[in-house]
Amino acid sequence: MFRPMRRFKQQVSEEECIRILKEEKRGVLSLHGEDGYPYGVPMDHWYCEEDGKVYFHGAKAGHKIDALAKDNRVSYCVYNAGFRREGEWALNITSVVVFGRISLVTDETKAARICEQLCRKFTDDEAYIQRELTNALPRVQCLELAIDHMTGKLVNES
Repeated sequence: MFRPMRRFKQQVSEEECIRILKEEKRGVLSLHGEDGYPYGVPMDHWYCEEDGKVYFHGAKAGHKIDALAKDNRVSYCVYNAGFRREGEWALNITSVVVFGRISLVTDETKAARICEQLCRKFTDDEAYIQRELTNALPRVQCLELAIDHMTGKLVNES
């Protein structure tokens, strides 16, 4: 069902893919949009090691929620800032592409944990985190991405 990576020598391990998902804060979620157009939207994410799923949060209504109601199959792409080898101009970037299906998180306790973990990716300010959970949580829709397939590769820009 999923194609093997064409440039297999650049492929990184599943452990490296997970490391990128854990460390990076953002990626682009791609969905089947309206009238056959793809819809890619930048998203913050949290990778949960306990269940191997990727979690997001957003509004309870809008283009993304409408698209997911029609087709919950998505891809999510994350890439790191990269590095340069000494004496080289080219950037080396590791990217991860996840394919899977998204479902709405309806359990309030789970949604609170997801939102807390997402906040912690950006700050350790406890007062801010608690304020966000109190004020914003009722308006948030959390999403759970169950991974069907994941690949990663290290690309040199030269």
